[in-house]
Amino acid sequence: MIGAVTYPLRRAYAVLRNDVFVLPSRIVVFLFGLALLLLPMYSTDPYLMRIIIMASIFAIFAASWDLLAGYTGQINFGHALFFGVGAYASSLLNYHFQISPWITMPIGSVVAMLSGFLVGIPCLRLRGSYLSLATLAFPLILIGILFAFPGFSGGELGVSGIQRLFTYPVHNYYAAVILMLVLCFTMWKIGNSYTGLIFHAIREDEVAARASGINTKRYKLLAFGLSALFAGTAGAFFAHFIRIAGPSTLEVALSFQVVIWGVFGGAATIYGPIAAVFILYPLTEAVAVFPAFREYRLLILAIIVLLVLLFMPQGLTPWMRDKVETVCPRCKNRNVFWRHECRVCTAALT
Repeated sequence: MIGAVTYPLRRAYAVLRNDVFVLPSRIVVFLFGLALLLLPMYSTDPYLMRIIIMASIFAIFAASWDLLAGYTGQINFGHALFFGVGAYASSLLNYHFQISPWITMPIGSVVAMLSGFLVGIPCLRLRGSYLSLATLAFPLILIGILFAFPGFSGGELGVSGIQRLFTYPVHNYYAAVILMLVLCFTMWKIGNSYTGLIFHAIREDEVAARASGINTKRYKLLAFGLSALFAGTAGAFFAHFIRIAGPSTLEVALSFQVVIWGVFGGAATIYGPIAAVFILYPLTEAVAVFPAFREYRLLILAIIVLLVLLFMPQGLTPWMRDKVETVCPRCKNRNVFWRHECRVCTAALT
């Protein structure tokens, strides 16, 4: 009986010791997640909780962009489409049909995934700037459709007064943080799976991947669908948290913002865009507190982003990770920089 109770604890300790505590980057991620979960025990300030909730939502959104653009190289300048579709689909169902948000949110995510497939089909033959410009047009098209039916969609004002998931801020906080941790870990696992390896191959050389027998169209379509699914989930949660779904969820500015987060944090990492959101979004809010800097906060943010891109071309998190970890030349596993031999294959580290 005691063994059955202690087995999950021993198993969790073994995972932490063998998979997490062996690399500084994983330790930082573990401590960061633990700090988010323990924060309400030390502070329940509504403003602080709202910032963390919004950052968690945008972290899912940014990581979903990275899953598509970072891993497969399909640069999407209209990623707000999936965010907005999830927000509008969930909100309209809740507003017009009084369906519980616990049901409308999954429906909104699925509708966003279907929109990802629909967008991906005409974009399969496009590459580079042509693909980016094509994806940029879809949110504008959807905004035009919503404005054409103001009685149903709310027009320029959007849909307001929809139901929240929870009433108390602490409950909303834990829902957002846990959802962010689960979905971002899922995206990271997808990126490090066999499917993620194929995504990498498509990004590096699609012609070579096709010559190797890989159905690149199918996997690019899969990337669009998965990315849209996670972005739609973030959009649906966002709408029910602020209790409104409007054209701002489809704005071009939001699409460009997620590109900045992805490039700033480091593409094809998943945790890079998450780190960028949790650095830049609270920083923007903190600068806005001071009246002297309020009007210049976008300029300050732009200077910080430019400095990072100038001195860290691969992004902030890859640059920091390479300072404390080294890659084994034989098995390609990462090790702490002070080790002289690989922890996996014992090859010499130079």
